[in-house]
Amino acid sequence: MTQMTPLDTVAALGRTAAPPLSPDQIRAVRQEIQRFLLQYEFGLREIETKLTILRDEFLELHDYNPIEHISSRVKSPDSLLDKVARKGIARDLDSIRAEITDIAGVRLTCAFKSDVYRLFGLLTRQDDVSVLRVRDYIAHPKPNGYQSLHAVVEIPVFLSSGSVSVPVEVQFRTVAMDFWASLEHKIYYKYDADVPESLTAELREAAATAAELDERMARLHRQVHGGG
Repeated sequence: MTQMTPLDTVAALGRTAAPPLSPDQIRAVRQEIQRFLLQYEFGLREIETKLTILRDEFLELHDYNPIEHISSRVKSPDSLLDKVARKGIARDLDSIRAEITDIAGVRLTCAFKSDVYRLFGLLTRQDDVSVLRVRDYIAHPKPNGYQSLHAVVEIPVFLSSGSVSVPVEVQFRTVAMDFWASLEHKIYYKYDADVPESLTAELREAAATAAELDERMARLHRQVHGGG
């Protein structure tokens, strides 16, 4: 008989026809998943600390804050299970660790595109940060108009059992890009991804307007501050 993985058990808990599990079994599964996700929570904290230090340094030494907002999240077991199913990944934790790199995610909102690339460089040049993948949707926007800089980085987390390398996805956006992405997400959710073409055309036009606004505000910033 094939042994169930922790995520198999999570899936079984959501099926009414699944055989009942003992309290000890449920507790053991939850603890294993919790330990797995806790590593990503710790990796998230490491990246957030680095970004917070950079923000505070800019404020104290340069009298300028390139970071408007930082948000973060670790996928829930249910969300992780959904992605595993969509991608056809095996439900064992080793496969998930190898195949899914956005379990931990940080979103960094900046005022200007120049700040996006500056902070990307400052973060990824640090000695203990390794870059696994970069997707520049600012230089090359998606067909729907989406713009953002996505980087998957790896950071060591030091536990009582030893060091473990944890991938964290970091998304860098301007305020205008973030506003557009938030609205686009709400529209796609409302229409269950089947958005009318008239709306998708308007979204593409709005993305172009947001990009133009970014450029205009950057020009104004340079005029006021001289080069920035």
